[in-house]
Amino acid sequence: MKIKRIAINTGGGDAPGLNAVIRAIVLAATQRGWECVGIRDGYNGLLMPEHYPDGGLMPLTPDTVRGITHLGGTILGTTNRGNPLSYPVLGEDGQYHEIDRSDELLDAFADNKLDALVAIGGDGSLGIAGALANKGLRVVGVPKTIDNDLDKTVATFGFNSAVYFATECIDRLHTTAASHQRIMVVEVMGRYAGWIALNSGVAGTADAILLPEIPYDITKVAEKVQSRTAHGRDFSIVVVAEGARPIGGDVTIIGKAVGQAERLGGVGHKVGAALEALTGKETRVVVLGHLLRGGKPTAYDRLLSLRFGAAAVRALAEGVTGIMVALDPPTVNYVPLAEVAGRMKQVPLDCDTMLTGRDLGINFGD
Repeated sequence: MKIKRIAINTGGGDAPGLNAVIRAIVLAATQRGWECVGIRDGYNGLLMPEHYPDGGLMPLTPDTVRGITHLGGTILGTTNRGNPLSYPVLGEDGQYHEIDRSDELLDAFADNKLDALVAIGGDGSLGIAGALANKGLRVVGVPKTIDNDLDKTVATFGFNSAVYFATECIDRLHTTAASHQRIMVVEVMGRYAGWIALNSGVAGTADAILLPEIPYDITKVAEKVQSRTAHGRDFSIVVVAEGARPIGGDVTIIGKAVGQAERLGGVGHKVGAALEALTGKETRVVVLGHLLRGGKPTAYDRLLSLRFGAAAVRALAEGVTGIMVALDPPTVNYVPLAEVAGRMKQVPLDCDTMLTGRDLGINFGD
């Protein structure tokens, strides 16, 4: 079937580079004579069109996307509660229940004469894209997450920007920690993978880094702090991934809403309180949280986003469907969505950055 009109959507958490991907898709598609529309807030624009003044679909033209490459966030909006396979609906009992609205969604694609979809998102969003592809929709996925935890791609856009900002924050905390002889605990995002914590921690010369991949012994971290004090280094920087957990313990969860993944957070405060009790040193905790998602993308992420967007359109033009575009330097290739969804890429404990950290004397809580 010849493509005339394609849809673009962004799902899950926002990440620097989303707008650059949108711009690349629109420009590359326009070159081929295709019309582009953006679905508001994931799939909500099609599932709840009555909630939007424009009917849930935003016309996208070269004029619409002019000057957005450097902007953070997404002009289409996003959500992590709009999974059409498990859509939260308020029942007669006053409680929310999750129902499958995927067939209804496919009908909406047909009714709006949308020939294909470029789905930009992380593991959850690409899992949805894979399910829709299995139901016959022409779909190409683009890997997006600051967590860098998607399999089959060397990097996801948004990750470099998050690491850059986290490293700058750690740099700033060195001076205040040294001035007050404190322990500074820095909690960063990443969910169940420690890529942000590892890379920003090593780059920012942290003294200890706690990762989801290595259950930590807090006494080992305290010993590192006390050893530094004994050698005249009266402050310490400890970077903690939000998914880190103690040996024999669980991750720290803030809460979970219907239709939403569990929210991690709070482990930084637990680590800070424990270190203060064990070492007697004054401790402060900084939670970077959504600061890592906001702001403009780095040059690396802008370029990667533009490459991914253009590659997604090339894939559609080649008749390919059910795939994710993936970074495989020096090229961008295609990977079946079935090989991506549900597979988390965690930090390999023998990777070079881990080995570098250990050679530098960084403590990993083990």
